[in-house]
Amino acid sequence: MHLLTPLTVRLRLALALLLLAPLGARAQAIDRVEPASWWVGMEHPELQVLVYGDDIGRARVEMDPYPGVRLDGATAVESPNYLFLALTVGEEARPGALTFRFRHPDGDLVRTYELKAREPMGPDGRGGAAGFTSADVIYLMMPDRFANGDVTNDSVAGLLEGADRSDPNARHGGDFAGVAERLGYLDALGLTALWFTPVFENDMTPEYGAYHGYAATDMYKVDPRFGTNEEFVDLVAAAHDRGLKVIMDMIHNHVGDRHWWMADPPTADWVHSYERYGQTNYAVATAVDPYASEVDHSGLVDGWFVAEMPDLNQDNELLAQYLLQNTVWWIETARIDGIRMDTYPFPDKDYMARWAEHVLAEYPDFNIVGEAWMYTVPHEAYWQRGFEAASGDGYDSHIPSVTDFPLMYAFRDAVAPENGEDGPERLYLALSQDLLYPEPERLVTFLDNHDTVRFLSRVDEDDAALKMAYAVLMTTRGIPQVYYGTELGLANLDPALGDGSKRADMMGGWPGDERDAFTRAGRTDRENEILDYVTALTTWRRTADVVHHGQLTHFIPRDGVYVYVRHPAPDADGPGGAAGGSVMVAVNAAAEARTLDMARFAERLDGYTTARDVVTRRSAPLGATLDVPARTALVLELSR
Repeated sequence: MHLLTPLTVRLRLALALLLLAPLGARAQAIDRVEPASWWVGMEHPELQVLVYGDDIGRARVEMDPYPGVRLDGATAVESPNYLFLALTVGEEARPGALTFRFRHPDGDLVRTYELKAREPMGPDGRGGAAGFTSADVIYLMMPDRFANGDVTNDSVAGLLEGADRSDPNARHGGDFAGVAERLGYLDALGLTALWFTPVFENDMTPEYGAYHGYAATDMYKVDPRFGTNEEFVDLVAAAHDRGLKVIMDMIHNHVGDRHWWMADPPTADWVHSYERYGQTNYAVATAVDPYASEVDHSGLVDGWFVAEMPDLNQDNELLAQYLLQNTVWWIETARIDGIRMDTYPFPDKDYMARWAEHVLAEYPDFNIVGEAWMYTVPHEAYWQRGFEAASGDGYDSHIPSVTDFPLMYAFRDAVAPENGEDGPERLYLALSQDLLYPEPERLVTFLDNHDTVRFLSRVDEDDAALKMAYAVLMTTRGIPQVYYGTELGLANLDPALGDGSKRADMMGGWPGDERDAFTRAGRTDRENEILDYVTALTTWRRTADVVHHGQLTHFIPRDGVYVYVRHPAPDADGPGGAAGGSVMVAVNAAAEARTLDMARFAERLDGYTTARDVVTRRSAPLGATLDVPARTALVLELSR
């Protein structure tokens, strides 16, 4: 384990806890109080406050009377430097300051603790907690690799790792300021939501390289190399002002081994024993396998994700409550709209269900997507709320959405040049299994992400394959997610470079870059052509209600052509209602052009007379046949 020297930052929205002069002979110190403040009027009245300081566990705690608030107890643990205060904040409680008196043999301390008023959150995406739906298009970015707007925070005194752009697996200096400067670029793409990989402090060694954010060393502050807590709050507000929702990435399975806990864990069972369990077996199927052995199951959920990431033990009730509250604290503080929960099948699944239920009870309009990297539809479907396992295990995750990995693989197979006209069958078969999902329209769909090989590199850098897949991503069921750089046709770097090869910097995001791909003049002709295609589809999708909420009818692929129609539900109202138009998609993965006999699709085309190409914006009469060029996807708005 490593001894940490945490860097203290000022929280704009949290009252600094005041240390009064000690009354005893030896000064006592309280180094941390988490959460630093709370709110009145919460759905859940229970509040646990972690207090950390030298020998604070020996103190007897008293709270001055405060209407509506009760101190239910204080729990000392194995480490003498922790106390966990249990409070009830009732409905009648009002904003103000609680006063705690810590009676210690070596001197008393008095601390105040702020209870704040909650600010309303609206479902319109501007006020936070709006959730994300099939009407959204999510843009996934790694802040470290997107843009560097403040070079002064590239290397921060007291933190272990500075920026080094020459190393693909080191920090590169991207930050909140860089993202804020380019919100206009993101808005113009037609996006409606931003997902940032984790922004928590990751004060890990340069040898490990934690630019990705998944090795948290402090869960209550952002990494200073991205900015401050205040700057993150401001960035979310600026995104909301443009109508962009914000999704925060969280991890409850593990932390980094330099997390401040690890120098002085509260209890021996705060994390699972690496000596006993070692590294996880990554066999995610054992989480749902009715025949899984206990040794295999515990190897998945109790093993460390990597040797630098201690595996959290959610069976410890103090830790479980800490994690629940940390989530709520970020939603209230930053006013985010959704959460992507990392490594969802790896923690204790009963805790994860409890967590999701807790969050959604507090924020009914909120949305959560769990990362469940599963290879088959049944294994994926298990993690969406409402799924009933044939084994009758009775488990319900309570999360509305999961990551659709089976469809990700089908996207690649459908359009990869080597699969030719046999490819679309893979996509058809994947979607034909949607009967297993309780709510397939809520799945997050994607071509690639920060953990996978970039899509273009998986299809031999064939731009036509990328365009076909993107057209399907924007028009099939689900909530589409786009990985940063896809709009420019970004491919992998040299695979020998490791994960960094999947996470190249956006060109022009750094002072001194040779060209600026955020501008038309700074892009190549190829990049502009791909970006124009992506923008046409994505901006059109913003108002394509039938794609957001309509039904889907698809037809068995023939001769390499896959056809489906998004059409209004018979009893729906509004733009996507029975009187609205439909959208026909024809994907030709073959190396030759195809002419379709439109009579085959008559059940979904009856009454439509005109087809408008969404990308070219050209309209033509809907005739008896339709020509589909080779290696092309047509997206056609149908009207009467």
